[in-house]
Amino acid sequence: MQEETARSAIDTFLSAFNALDDHYVTELLSRALTSDVVFWGPLGRSEGIAAVEQFVLDIRRHPAGAGTMVRCSAVDMPDEWARYRWAFTTPGGGPRLAGTDVVHLRRGLIDQVIVFAGEIKPSDF
Repeated sequence: MQEETARSAIDTFLSAFNALDDHYVTELLSRALTSDVVFWGPLGRSEGIAAVEQFVLDIRRHPAGAGTMVRCSAVDMPDEWARYRWAFTTPGGGPRLAGTDVVHLRRGLIDQVIVFAGEIKPSDF
């Protein structure tokens, strides 16, 4: 049951990267994250949905165009922490960024996100 809750929160979080319009990003993040979420990203630590929203919007505005973010592994949840692999690909098979996120859940929502990004490389899937 807890793995299903984690998977749902993670998939909702990732769907913010793929929203049809920037206006839906906040709504999707609010369904997946606690208001006091701590985000450990490539540029350091930030807090709150607004900080995560800015990160998502920055990714959505990639110079190569809006890309696609997908979860490319099962959600592994040995305890209250869950991890999964993801990939972001820009249009036309452009640059691909892949990595692993580790998230902590509180009351069914993500309250901490740790992003481990890999190298940018051409799309191979």
